[in-house]
Amino acid sequence: MSNQVAVPLRRRVPSIAGRAVTRARLSVVPRRRTQAPRVPFVTLVTLVLVAGVVGLLLFNTSMQQASFAASTLEEQARTLTAREQTLRMELDDLRDPQRVAESAQQMGMVPALSPAFLNLADGSVVGEPTAATRADGVRIRPRPPRKPAVLTPETIIREEVVDRGAGRRGLDAPGRNDGQKKSKSRDRATRR
Repeated sequence: MSNQVAVPLRRRVPSIAGRAVTRARLSVVPRRRTQAPRVPFVTLVTLVLVAGVVGLLLFNTSMQQASFAASTLEEQARTLTAREQTLRMELDDLRDPQRVAESAQQMGMVPALSPAFLNLADGSVVGEPTAATRADGVRIRPRPPRKPAVLTPETIIREEVVDRGAGRRGLDAPGRNDGQKKSKSRDRATRR
C-alpha cells in the first residue's frame, strides 16, 4: 500500500512544481507612489527637540541650584571651622597655667610653702602646717629686661638762628645779604 501512495505522488510532484513555477514568475509591476504623511513626523521631531531642550534647561537649573547650595554650605563650613579654631585658642588661653596663677594671685591666693598632709588611715598630720601670707607670694611674670645703653643714645640739640630781618634788607641790597647769612652759618659751625 505504501507503493501505491508513492506512485501517485511522483506523478503529482512535477505538476505541482510546474504550477508553482508559473505562479512564481516575476513580472514588472508599476511602482505605487505613496507619500507618508509629513505632519506626524515633523510633529514627532519637534516634540523630541522641545522635550530635549526643556530637559536640558531643567537639568542645568537644578545643577546651578545645587552649586549655589554647595557653595553656601562650604562658606558656612569655613566660617564654623574658623569659629572652632578661635574657640580652641580662647580655651587654650584660659587653660594656660600662667593665666590661672595670675587670676589666683588677683583673688588673693598665695602658694603654700610648707604644706601638711593628712593620713586618712589613722587621722594623723604629716608635716608642719604654716599659714601662707602675701609676703610668701611668688613673682609670676619675670621683670622686663633692661634696655642696653647702646639703644639709648645721647640727645643732641642743635640751635639754628634765622635772621628774619635779612629778608627785608634783601630787597634793598640782594648781594650783601647772601654774604651775611653764609658768614653767620660758618661762625656757628666753628663754635661747635
